[in-house]
Amino acid sequence: MSKKRILYVEDDETLAFLTADNLEQHFHVIHVNNGKKAFELFCEEHFDLCVLDIMLPDMDGFEIAQEIRKKDVEIPIIFLSAKTMKEDRIKGLRLGADDYLVKPYSIEELILKIEIFLNRSQKSGVDKSQKTYTIGSFTFEPENYQLKNDKESITLTERESALLHLFVENTNTVLKRETILIQLWGSDDYFLGRSLDVFISRLRKIFKEETNVRIENIPRVGFKLVVE
Repeated sequence: MSKKRILYVEDDETLAFLTADNLEQHFHVIHVNNGKKAFELFCEEHFDLCVLDIMLPDMDGFEIAQEIRKKDVEIPIIFLSAKTMKEDRIKGLRLGADDYLVKPYSIEELILKIEIFLNRSQKSGVDKSQKTYTIGSFTFEPENYQLKNDKESITLTERESALLHLFVENTNTVLKRETILIQLWGSDDYFLGRSLDVFISRLRKIFKEETNVRIENIPRVGFKLVVE
């Protein structure tokens, strides 16, 4: 089986060499040290996952992710950054990233994250439901990440779609946080929990005008999609 192709964007020469050397044992890594060149390469070639530094020449990681999401809502994106502010992490997730690792990071953790997201992408490609769901005034098509009503058509990221799909399959039922995290990320830890909160907020914003649809927070337990 051919190795999965990873687009790795990092301008720190030493860190890039060490990281790419370790990743090459598991994946086919294409390293680029410039943001603009990285996006041009993404447009020209096929990749299975992107690992992006944030502080880059010409085009930063946030800008790359934003442009990538315009072309591909499915490909997993992992940010690597020395930026530790909560606001930066939230910004990255709102742009559609799947995870955000703070430097100095563990190579073992990075490899594990990549494997989790690649496995999830493979499964979603095989097991996507062909059903459509009605959520208030919206029609939800999980197979193509679409929410539509008479006023708008919204393209979700793969993670948003997977989360909403999990909710609608369990409408009016409490889902524990750990259950959601394991279903979507394959792991239950603090930072993934913060990522989940970001995605919940984004879905709530979409449904804010729907009087009969809400995502309830169940304190110390989890969440419940209520459709009346």
